[in-house]
Amino acid sequence: MTSLSRQTAEGKRAIPGTLVFDGDAAQHGYAINAMCYSFNSAENREAFEADEEAYMDRFALTPAQRQSVRDRDVLGMLAAGGNVYYLAKLAGIFGLNVQDLGALQTGVSIDEFKANLLSHAVTETRVASNGRMAA
Repeated sequence: MTSLSRQTAEGKRAIPGTLVFDGDAAQHGYAINAMCYSFNSAENREAFEADEEAYMDRFALTPAQRQSVRDRDVLGMLAAGGNVYYLAKLAGIFGLNVQDLGALQTGVSIDEFKANLLSHAVTETRVASNGRMAA
């Protein structure tokens, strides 16, 4: 199998068309990811909805992170160090689901994204010895 990734001049992994979430991105995106993690609590989601600016102040978001949140720009949040798994909590507040995020990341419509997922679907299901479903 041919790898689509390559090494940059700095020795980092690069995948064409993909923002790689590595240690540097994690450090850069710590504030926005910490804020999104806080949305595991309904109380925090309500506080964000009541005053987004004050809530972003609590986590000291960078100017780029703040603007991407204000603009509901998920790709901008990713570029500002956001991790899609944490951003899913914030996207939920905006009325988006993980498939919406996938469509945004890949630059296709939600219907095209869903069709692509279905084209790779596993059609055979097995039942594990303990009775749980396994793909």
